[in-house]
Amino acid sequence: MEGNHHASHPVIGAVITVSSTRTRETDVSGRTIIQLLSDAGVEVTSYALVPDDVGRIRSELYAALGKATCIIVTGGTGLTPDDRTIEAIAPLLEKTIDGFGELFRMKSYEEIGTAAILSRAVAGTIGGRAVFCIPGSTKAVTLAVRSIILPEIGHILAHAGG
Repeated sequence: MEGNHHASHPVIGAVITVSSTRTRETDVSGRTIIQLLSDAGVEVTSYALVPDDVGRIRSELYAALGKATCIIVTGGTGLTPDDRTIEAIAPLLEKTIDGFGELFRMKSYEEIGTAAILSRAVAGTIGGRAVFCIPGSTKAVTLAVRSIILPEIGHILAHAGG
């Protein structure tokens, strides 16, 4: 690879939890993401908890894009009628990172079997920033952040940022 693909791009995190039932006190998954990022030396500049509402999700995403280079949205990615994260964010992605969802489901399959097909995890870029949409369970966020996002975020931002 060319040297500029190895260039260091600042990784600044933002976490958005999508849930109509969780509170800041009960959002274990959101706190887990923040801890995993912090443990890896990634500053987390914002955290928000929003209901399953397309407008509210997008509003918080736009706010996070102004503060962070790595936005992780957790929750609202399933198949229930209330799950709206993918509908809110996928149309806004300038480039998709199809391999993220594929790899996440493959790794999930190793842990939970065929139920992994219910995950609509996606990722992509907006304005040179990485956006990840992952399920809301603590096991899922740990798997995604530890096994996929942290090992590749620098590489993703190097490509996305030009």
